[in-house]
Amino acid sequence: MSMAVVGMIAGLALGFAGYFGGFGAFLLVAALGAVGFVVGRFLDGDLDPGEFFRPRDREGRRR
Repeated sequence: MSMAVVGMIAGLALGFAGYFGGFGAFLLVAALGAVGFVVGRFLDGDLDPGEFFRPRDREGRRR
């Protein structure tokens, strides 16, 4: 499935949540979608959990 189709489906879900559930439901669906995206990237192997916990040096670079 292309990223355009995934984006369209996500937009439709957010639109329905905003229309039927109000702004709070819109924010909840958006937050859960972001969490699902990050978890999916971890499961695909595109993200390394250690990247979030490695210390940085003074210039902001990872060691």
